[in-house]
Parts: sequence; C-alpha cells; structure tokens
Amino acid sequence: MEQKSTEISTLGEFGLIDRLTKDLPIVNKSTLRGVGDDCAVMSYPDTEVLVSTDLLVEGIHFDLTYVPLKHLGYKAAVVNFSDIYAMNGHPRQITVSLAISRRFTVEHIEELYSGIRLACEIYGVDLVGGDTTTSRSGLVISITAIGDAPKDRVVYRTGAKDTDLICVSGDLGAAYMGLQLLERERIASAGQKDFQPQFAGKEYLIERQLKPEARRDIIENLEKEGIVPTSMMDISDGLSSELMHICKDSEVGCRVYEDRIPIDYQTAVMAEELNMNLVTAAMNGGEDYELLFTVPLHCHEAIKKIPGVKVIGHCTKPELGTYLVTRDGAELQLRAQGWNPLAAEETSAQ
Repeated sequence: MEQKSTEISTLGEFGLIDRLTKDLPIVNKSTLRGVGDDCAVMSYPDTEVLVSTDLLVEGIHFDLTYVPLKHLGYKAAVVNFSDIYAMNGHPRQITVSLAISRRFTVEHIEELYSGIRLACEIYGVDLVGGDTTTSRSGLVISITAIGDAPKDRVVYRTGAKDTDLICVSGDLGAAYMGLQLLERERIASAGQKDFQPQFAGKEYLIERQLKPEARRDIIENLEKEGIVPTSMMDISDGLSSELMHICKDSEVGCRVYEDRIPIDYQTAVMAEELNMNLVTAAMNGGEDYELLFTVPLHCHEAIKKIPGVKVIGHCTKPELGTYLVTRDGAELQLRAQGWNPLAAEETSAQ
C-alpha cells in the first residue's frame, strides 16, 4: 500500500505548525505557555537558566541516504539535551525551527517530528515553539534547548584544578565507527537495486551514531553522591578536543592514560576491520555525547560508586602541558583532531 504524500504547500506554514504541534503535553512547571502565542512563556524564579542552540544541515551534518527521519529528529533533540546536562542542569523546553525543501512532504516532516516528540517524552522536555520556512538546498534543523540548574550547581569549563581527577562516562569511538560503517555500506550500495547492508554484529555502533542518548543518569547520580564537578563538557567533537578546551579555559595541564580510555568491543573489532588506529578513533572521533568532567581528588571513592564512569587521568600544572600517556609510558601531546565544521576539509580521526 502506497503511503499518502501531502505537499506542504497545501497546508501552508501555520497549517503545518498546527499539525506538527497538535496536543503537545506540558510536563514542566517552568512552562507557563507553550505553542500558540507569539512567544512561549517560562518562569525560573529560583534557578539559573541554561540555553543551548544546535544547527544541523543536510549534506553537512547528516545524510538522509541512511539516516531515517525519525532517528534524525530524536538525535537533533537529544544532542541539545546533552549540552544542558553538560552544565549540570536539566533540559525543560525546546524550540524547533526547520527550513524545508520542496522534495519533503507533510508526512516526511511528521516522521521527523515523531522522533523529536519521542525524545521530549523520554527526557521530560516541553516543545514550546519554533518556526518553518523554505529551503533551496535540503533540510535544515535548528533546535534551541532551555534548561535550569540550582545557582550553586552550575558547572563551567573553567573550574578544573591541579590534581583533579579526569572522568568520562560510557565508552568512546563507537559513534565514529558507526559513521564509518554507514558510509562504507552507502558506497557499496551505489548502483545496486537489492543491496543488503552488512550490519550483523555491529548494531551497537549503528545505534550510537543514529540514536545517541544524553547522560541524564550521570547527572542524577552525581547529585545523589553529593558531587559537583569542577568542570564539565559533553563529548561532541572528540575527547582530545574537549580535554584541551577544559585545560585551556581552566588554565591547567593534564595526563590521560591510553589503557584507561573506555572502548567497546564492537568499536575495537570495527577499527581492526577498517585498519584504523583504535585509540585515535576513540580520542578524536566525536559524537559520543558522553560526559567529560573533573572532580577533586577526595571524590575518588564516591566516583567509583557511579555506574558507567571511569577515571582516565588527572589535571596537572599548566606548564606540564596536555598529554596522552601510552601503554608503554611514552607521552604524546594531545591534538584537537575532531571535526571542525568551518574548516575546508573534515579533520576527524584518520
């Protein structure tokens, strides 16, 4: 049965918005008014307000050849939630703006929104507004997330101190390997009618690339243990890049240890299959959306109680520089090789 296709022009801008935002629930007390007026209205009387915006452009940040629209919507929302969690806060509202080319139907955009709605439902976030317009070059998604945190618990990149422990959640490099796998199969499928991609045994890598999760659980567990990190970032551009940001902004150096970098088995297998350096991929691949944070040395025992967190190194005096210590004890200076969207060429891990 052929799926119904409705041209967006038959609804118009406001008709499309009405259809996409019909019956949106409100779950946060800070949301006084959502979709339906010229502005949404929020109230944060006792906490600091956190705001983050992310822009995704077709052909630059995603390829619809292998990215389902529902997954794209989910990921677009979650990566913004991750930025709020990276400040030790909780996301409460988002606005969603779209630039849409003529090849997309109403049903396409509803599929995209179904992913956004699912992310909002899972993470307890209200969708309170946005905008739509026409694009001549594909799909563009802009999401702004608003969140909050108690005044004494907001975490910046600037607070790391000498001897602080460096911690990461989850594992690293899987999202990058998932991207390499998807790209390999896309190239292999060119010109083949009934092509079947080879994803067996690598499902985790695909999920990490197409459907990442923000680490709300880590923020909640840090709070339970009474730990306020001295600095924190989410790992979107690669561990090396984020570490160098924290060290620069906090005016410290660091030592991280190769044998402590958390890497999943599927990531290791894929790196070997593609003849890629595993540690380079884990340090520079990006899009893991794990949390990188520092805590005082006396928090070591408390940190060990938090599932999914690993201590990978420590901060040093700034004059000692930023280095990765290899398994044989050699020190390699960290380089920010993660993705730079403004560079002429992508510089992700080679």
